[in-house]
Amino acid sequence: MNPENENDKMEILETVETPAKNITEPSTGERKRPKWLLPLIAAICAVVLVVAGIIGWNTYSGAKLAQAKETCAAAADTVRNNANEYNALLNGDAADAAAVKAEQVEDSKTVESLGKELKAMAPEYEGCVAEDAQGLDAATVKLNEQADWYGTHEKSLSKAVRAVTESKAAKRLETAKTNLTAKLDEASRLLADSDGKVADNATRDALSNAIDAANGLKDGNDPAKIDGARKTVEDAINGVNASVQAKTDADAQAAAAAAAAAQAQAQARSAYNGGSSYSGGAYRRTEGSASGSNTYRGTTSGGTGSTSGSAPKPNLNGSYGCTEDCYVPPNNLIQH
Repeated sequence: MNPENENDKMEILETVETPAKNITEPSTGERKRPKWLLPLIAAICAVVLVVAGIIGWNTYSGAKLAQAKETCAAAADTVRNNANEYNALLNGDAADAAAVKAEQVEDSKTVESLGKELKAMAPEYEGCVAEDAQGLDAATVKLNEQADWYGTHEKSLSKAVRAVTESKAAKRLETAKTNLTAKLDEASRLLADSDGKVADNATRDALSNAIDAANGLKDGNDPAKIDGARKTVEDAINGVNASVQAKTDADAQAAAAAAAAAQAQAQARSAYNGGSSYSGGAYRRTEGSASGSNTYRGTTSGGTGSTSGSAPKPNLNGSYGCTEDCYVPPNNLIQH
């Protein structure tokens, strides 16, 4: 080992100061930290955290309440809209369909189905009356159920009303076709039977035209047009019947007039063809004789004797006496 190096190390070691000498000793007059400071700080921090939590919770609760109110209000609006649509249908088309009787429709089951739909009880609306978010959420659930009820029953009621309406229309069409067919049969018979029996043949022409027009509509699907064609045929039938009656009345009047004239002529002939006779100084007419005769019967007396006798008189054509002196033997002069 080199002695010089050892000496150098010793010098170095000697010049190093110990750390303890560089440390400043605390002053005996400095104030110490209070023991309650840390708990106070902790308490303050806890209070701050609680307040912050309350503020945060209130903020969250307020937001949740506002959201609940908004959601409930939207559900209430949906219920009102659905209820209004349902009630409009209930008081409008459904009320009209409810007045339809089973005999007015083709299928009576449609009337029964509508009756069941009309008996459905609508839910009672309560609205958003809760004051907290939980109550509003529960009200929203109930309102959504009510909205679904109105929507579902509006569809089912509308379907039932449409079924009744369509069944009624089908029945009306069927009835219209049946009535027209029957009226056409009647018109065809009348057209054939009335030939030569009408006062005005134009009525038969009108009936024939009405029959042709109705035949072109009887297979259609418009009951109003079919009913119109039936009415036209019916009017034409009435026209022909009236014309037939007019001719019948005219013929009856003519026959009555002819009978009256014949009777008057017969009475005149009977009055013209009569007879007369004279007996015992009286001249008598005898009816019922085709040629008529005048007979004189009387007596004469003179002196002590009497003479009686009769003599035929000439035909005087129904006269009741002589127009000039009538000579009757024996020499008796009879004056008229």
